[in-house]
Amino acid sequence: MIAIIDYGIGNLASVFNMFKKIGIKEVLVTNKIADIEKADKLLIPGVGSFDRGMSNLHASNLIEVLNHKAIEQKVPVLGICLGMQLLGKGSEEGQMQGLGWIDAHTVKFKPEPSLKLRVPNMGWEYVKVQKENPLLAMDSKSRFYFVHSYHVVCEQEEQSIAQADFDGPFTCMVNKENVYGTQFHPEKSLKFGMKLLENFAKI
Repeated sequence: MIAIIDYGIGNLASVFNMFKKIGIKEVLVTNKIADIEKADKLLIPGVGSFDRGMSNLHASNLIEVLNHKAIEQKVPVLGICLGMQLLGKGSEEGQMQGLGWIDAHTVKFKPEPSLKLRVPNMGWEYVKVQKENPLLAMDSKSRFYFVHSYHVVCEQEEQSIAQADFDGPFTCMVNKENVYGTQFHPEKSLKFGMKLLENFAKI
């Protein structure tokens, strides 16, 4: 069973409906510790600010069970957008510590004025695979939908498995052991997102 973590922030219905559309039936949106303890996989969605996301996880008393599942039991975990940023150690956007499952820190886009780029980065982008990964077993010309002002910088290069481009290349997918993250929104990325979520369900 895949548990989509409900911590009061994120596109819960969109992610849930996308799993149903691709025929993955054992999916549950939940904030109950008992449900999470039974899960085979976890998905952490997220839209909004870093500190609000971490505050909500703490307020929901989910940190301990999430650490147990991800670090001790090593179940597959997928963080999406803010959910991916929360996997790291912290963010320029806030003061709180992240979950620390990925050796990374989140920083804000600061494009040169001459580039005339608007933040947030919004729209469809091609993704360049840096490291083979089961989530990326798909068409090499895959595109995904992005909406974000911050991006993850990995301390360990091997944990960055795919890049996209804004004011230069930036990490848009991470992986460390059983923990995965996507800066883009697979639930909004049509057939490409469907394939990625299907791949995650099969891990």
